[in-house]
Amino acid sequence: MRIYVVGHTDSVGGFDANMRLSMARAEAVVQVLVSQYGIDPGRLKAHGVGPLVPALTNRSKDGRAANRRVELVEQ
Repeated sequence: MRIYVVGHTDSVGGFDANMRLSMARAEAVVQVLVSQYGIDPGRLKAHGVGPLVPALTNRSKDGRAANRRVELVEQ
């Protein structure tokens, strides 16, 4: 199975900064999956979507916290 490791952010901060942060978040998870769990890096692809796909509203503290996440999506 091949997996997209998708990083997300809340909407606080600038768009470009959030896009970079979400990518860095996804890449960090890929590194852990490879180094600590022995997953073949060829099966993983990091991708950052910043604040574009919120899970909850960004109007509340709890919503923003839920939006700062990484999801694993089958390719």
